[in-house]
Amino acid sequence: MKTAQSEAWFARAQARIPGGVNSPVRAFRGVGGVPRFIARGEGSRIFDVDGNSYIDYVCSWGPLILGHRPACVTEALLEAMETGVSFGAPTGREVEMAELIAQIVPSMEMVRLVNSGTEATMSALRLARGFTGRDLTIKFEGCYHGHVDSLLVKAGSGMATLGIADTAGVPAAFAGTTIALPFNSIAAVEKAFAERGSEIAAVIVEPVVGNMGCVPPVAGFLEALRELTSRHGALLIFDEVMTGFRLALGGAQQRFGIKPDLTTLGKIIGGGLPMAAYGGRADVMQKIAPVGPVYQAGTLSGNPLAVAAGLAMLRYLVAHPEVYETIEARSAQLTAWSPPGVTVNRVGSMFTFFFGEGPVTDWESAKRCDTARFGKFFHHMLERGVYLAPSQFEAGFVSAAHSEEDIRHTVEAAREHFAGTL
Repeated sequence: MKTAQSEAWFARAQARIPGGVNSPVRAFRGVGGVPRFIARGEGSRIFDVDGNSYIDYVCSWGPLILGHRPACVTEALLEAMETGVSFGAPTGREVEMAELIAQIVPSMEMVRLVNSGTEATMSALRLARGFTGRDLTIKFEGCYHGHVDSLLVKAGSGMATLGIADTAGVPAAFAGTTIALPFNSIAAVEKAFAERGSEIAAVIVEPVVGNMGCVPPVAGFLEALRELTSRHGALLIFDEVMTGFRLALGGAQQRFGIKPDLTTLGKIIGGGLPMAAYGGRADVMQKIAPVGPVYQAGTLSGNPLAVAAGLAMLRYLVAHPEVYETIEARSAQLTAWSPPGVTVNRVGSMFTFFFGEGPVTDWESAKRCDTARFGKFFHHMLERGVYLAPSQFEAGFVSAAHSEEDIRHTVEAAREHFAGTL
């Protein structure tokens, strides 16, 4: 496989961009080697600058549920570009987007559009503190909620991949507002509320974790969070930046039947463009400026291009519910085999191959995985034209563009690797 052009671009990038990338995991530090510089995408595939083709299971880290360049999104973008790319003033499409989100996700009675998942979680936490008059937040070890100062405590994603200290650059006072607990431990949450319940503003959780790899909730965990927050006057925040519109049209909260107070959305909501949102109960959301005292603003919030792409994506999913049947079936086919010494976690179209004996239910069990073995597997798959996330601690994604032949090729390539390592 040729890599000369990617190597040249990476060398050039490192002179001007820290680490040569604009988001850390892309640097391949978790697996070694040189990151592939991508020239284009089409359907289930991406093509790098050296002309190599890969079946793509990163899907831009989740947003591309219909694959690369779906016609509905590209057509909407072309139409929107004819009228202007940014106004800094309200547009009708923003209202349509808020109405559509509320229709799909009934817990989100009111919605505010922002530009990234980080901005959505940061704003939701500020709102929770402003609404409750309390300062503390419960989060869970291995969950990543964007690079918000107070949430970079025992975070997953790139921090887990690179082994970065939790609080480097974060004032101790900020970190001190966060209580980090083991994911899936009802007892730990009960203890925290028993000791400091009157100080806790919110519990924020990935209902299905995707940032220490795919880790589902154990039976009763989400239900316990709902009951405990309600009993103690705290807010329950579902971070559905990754799971929203992916695990079901209505996200993880539809799949598990839990109604949070606030929800953060990203990735799929923008149709591949930078957009996110937070929303929830109307009485809580009405604390946001200009109608309330909790301030949040953004020059590009509700950007016309991002909103047009997001509307096209969501309207397609509403009109074609069979998408979820397709990606569920393809994902099941992909993860049905059981390689030796590997634990396979999957929820819907999210999956991870953990290189260690299972089960993997929290950060402690995830971090015991053999990252060196994963790195060898990653590079074998890359050579066979399969692009996985370059980290043991990231989820993979299946899109509606993945064909049965794509899945067969992927499974054959994986089996070939394990046959050669036994």
